[in-house]
Formats: sequence, structure tokens, C-alpha cells
Amino acid sequence: MLWNGLRVLDLFCCQGGASMGYRLAGFDVVGVDLSPQPRYPFRFVQADAVSVVREHGADFDFIHASPPCQRYSLAQRIQNREHPDLIGPIREALEATGRPWVIENVEEAVAELHSPVTLCAATFGMRTYRHRLFETGGGFTLAPPLHQPHTAPLTKMGRPRAEGHFAHYVGNFSGVQDARNDMHVPWMSRDGIRECIPPAYTKYIGSALYASLLEVAA
Repeated sequence: MLWNGLRVLDLFCCQGGASMGYRLAGFDVVGVDLSPQPRYPFRFVQADAVSVVREHGADFDFIHASPPCQRYSLAQRIQNREHPDLIGPIREALEATGRPWVIENVEEAVAELHSPVTLCAATFGMRTYRHRLFETGGGFTLAPPLHQPHTAPLTKMGRPRAEGHFAHYVGNFSGVQDARNDMHVPWMSRDGIRECIPPAYTKYIGSALYASLLEVAA
């Protein structure tokens, strides 16, 4: 992996799926999370993400934020669990940095995001669909890749992947090692995998960002 000389701040980094993608695209990455993340593979800061971006966001070339998705997920709404809305506050803090940025979240958060782009794991050759939404800002825009048709059926949650099926890596899913291999996250636990951004997504975003920065510099 060659370093391109640019730095990414990964907010709400968890076990580092997004960070790994940016590193594969050539960026130096620093992760921030309120909880300890002993599996995180790069430099890690345990802190409040909104406070960090307000104080240090402008020191980085690009900022990625993945606010917790529990507020928007169907499972949490069914269980009547309340979670804070962090998309608005983190957007406000990102805009104040003057740096390009992206906010990622689940499909159920679409009403909270501004013109997001959808990325799908099948587009990147994985045997799962895992849609994630990405809102961009700070002068950065993202063109989505071609979204592949969903032709493979999904194996029911909790069961081993059936022949010719795709898997659904959520909850207490079966086949942790298979998921690690499929999503290219060999260092992650089950907890990390079921919420992570596959590195292929942010490698794609990082490559697009680098190209756009080269155009600006030209």
C-alpha cells in the first residue's frame, strides 16, 4: 500500500472497516470512537466524535463519519428503543471544517441525508447486498458505480449460506469466517462485521476523492 500523503479522520470508526478502505486507497487514517476499539488496526483516539471534528477536523484532508445507525434501524424501532440523532450535529461540525467529507448510514436513514449515493456489496463482488448510503459535502461529490441486479436469494438469517445464495450478516449470523473472507475483514469479530462498512466501499470513495483533489490541484 502506497501512501498518497493525505490524511483521513474516521469518526465513529468501530473496528475499522471504513478506515481499511481508505488505507488501501493510499490515505493515512486516524480513527475516533467513544468506545474502546482494541481490534482497530490503525491509530485510534477514544473520544467524542463531534468534539474531535470541531477541534481537529480542519487538520485532516478528508473526514468520514458513520454516526450510529440504531436510531434509524427497523429492529430498534420495533423494540421502542430511543437513540440520539447525530447526523445533524455531525453535519454541522463537518461543514465548519472547510474540508471535504462524507456521512454514511443505513437505508432507513435516507430521510435524514441529503441526496445520498447508495453502495451495494454485490457491486464489489461480495456475496451479500449490504446497502449503505453516503452523503458527501465540502466540495466533494461521488458518482455511484453501476448497481448490480439482486438475482441471488438470501439465506435465512442465522443459517449457513446455502449453495447459490447470498448471506445476511446481521444479528447472530452463522459463518463468521466466511463473512470475514467475503468482506475482506479478517481482523473483525462478529459484532464488528454485522455493522461494518466493507473496505471496498471506502476504497472506491477514497480513490474518487484522490482523483477529485488532483483535478483541483491541476
